[in-house]
Amino acid sequence: MQPIPEFHHVDRGRFEDEVVPAGRPAVLRGLIADWPVVAAAKESADALAGYLISRATGEPAEAWFGPPEIAGRFDFTADFSGFNHERKLASVAQILDLILRQRGADAPWSVYAGALPVAKHVPGFRADNPMPLLDADRHMLVSLWLGNRTQTAAHWDLPQNLACVVSGRRAFTVFPPDQVANLYVGPIDFTPAGQPSSLVDLEHPDLSRFPKFAEAQQVAQTATLEPGDALYLPSLWWHGVAGRDEVGAMVNYWWRDGPARTLTPFHSLLHAAMTMHELPENERAAWRAFFEHYVFHANGDPVPHLPEGARGVLGDRSDEMMKALRAMLAGPLNR
Repeated sequence: MQPIPEFHHVDRGRFEDEVVPAGRPAVLRGLIADWPVVAAAKESADALAGYLISRATGEPAEAWFGPPEIAGRFDFTADFSGFNHERKLASVAQILDLILRQRGADAPWSVYAGALPVAKHVPGFRADNPMPLLDADRHMLVSLWLGNRTQTAAHWDLPQNLACVVSGRRAFTVFPPDQVANLYVGPIDFTPAGQPSSLVDLEHPDLSRFPKFAEAQQVAQTATLEPGDALYLPSLWWHGVAGRDEVGAMVNYWWRDGPARTLTPFHSLLHAAMTMHELPENERAAWRAFFEHYVFHANGDPVPHLPEGARGVLGDRSDEMMKALRAMLAGPLNR
């Protein structure tokens, strides 16, 4: 595997003009090294816990707890009827207490809490630890991640992602979106955390069970981030993450370019899978041509021959039109 390209001394101008337009993952070394929470983490794990707990609200969040035998790898059960771990509600203080109590254990329980909105669980965090690369007023979700030596399977996120390591080393392995066929993805409508994820253990891949993963390895990139480092991930890039230390904390920023929407193309994928799965091959081929033309613009703008007011969903969409379209789609689904 190749290393993820690294950048040093990145400011907002360089981020917007060089890193993001490249459309590829990038390690931003030392980006948040001056954050107060990183200074607390470098002092000690207890200092980190004290920093976060003193600012936390006590609101419960979902956390994952796995027995020692899963060795930190959260996954499905063997028959895909459930998961190999329990999910319970806990506050930031309770989660940190459980993580700290596992230190030094020969066979620790795996503890993981992901995507905790900081506005709800640690209000004031953003003001104390500002992100220099993003406009504070833009629409984005800022989340806290806590855990010990745990692994998350390779998965994708719809938004762009800036993952900032606060405490403990984190190893990232990333794959381009087009590697979906080589990653042996699990169910797309029953997932550990919302997005479909790879069944391959990135730490110990079983190539006899997943032989095409060898092709994904040829284009994979990896990096280990230290506290104070950040990783930029473009939309839809697959990424697996492994916590290397007994106490890990990360903050990430998710945002989308263009207007914020409640619907995502993933809903379209699910809808298409439901409606096209049993079609004969010749019909699927015909629909593929339609999708290429109307959705992916393989032949350019599909409606320049129509006046603007007659382009419907393929033109400028008003709020009223979108409301009518949602109602039209919901009707058949609710039958």
